Amino acid sequence: MPATADLLQQHQPDGVPPLTLTGERTLPDLPAENYWFSRHLAAYQWIARRCSGLEVVDLACGEGYGCAVLAERAATVVGVDANPEAHRHARLKYRRAGVDFACELVERFEAECDAVVFLQTIEHVAAPDEMLDHLRSLLRPGGVAYVSTPNVLTLAPAGAARSDNPWHLREYRPDEFRALCGQTFEHVELLGLFHARRLWLHDAALARRWDRCLDVLRLREPFYRRFTPALSARDFKLREGPIERSLDLLAILR
Repeated sequence: MPATADLLQQHQPDGVPPLTLTGERTLPDLPAENYWFSRHLAAYQWIARRCSGLEVVDLACGEGYGCAVLAERAATVVGVDANPEAHRHARLKYRRAGVDFACELVERFEAECDAVVFLQTIEHVAAPDEMLDHLRSLLRPGGVAYVSTPNVLTLAPAGAARSDNPWHLREYRPDEFRALCGQTFEHVELLGLFHARRLWLHDAALARRWDRCLDVLRLREPFYRRFTPALSARDFKLREGPIERSLDLLAILR
């Protein structure tokens, strides 16, 4: 378990209170968390390229970094999160024209938009079918929803039905997630997030038991202390199958 100091965001702008990593959501500006942050960031960047000129709502926006990414292309972005601490942090840190934040339960938020983003959160929701109905209600005609969730087939330990993440109420296989989304949306496109570049090479090395060499040489901790902070969104890639082997599932819903 990282020391308490390692769980607090580093180098925040003046006047912006740092957030503490709890495991419920990922955070930028934490070297030990950079794998998970980069994994989330890759999805936001992919979506942002498809939101040029649109009015976008980012539900369960957390720290707010995703709103900043979406705002690089979108006309406007509203980030919605019920956590007062996260809302205050995001409002102070990501000040720019066209970006606003609302401290509200995502189920109660109402505003028309061209695209709604709901990433890595539906696994926390007790009534996911109702949540998807709410997403659809926010969209203007022709709008699109982007919804992602971890793939339980790769998240859970081998042979286990689910992961040990205490925040997750339900975890999905690709067929289960597609069926859930299809109950509300007529058109469901499902992509998978995979390792790329450095992480692909890392996976290939692990398959050859390279980690044993690290242990023998007592280099595991020094290696990952440098490797993990060096990762970026470019070390992940969204694409079609084999989706059963993907890390995360991204549904594009119309």
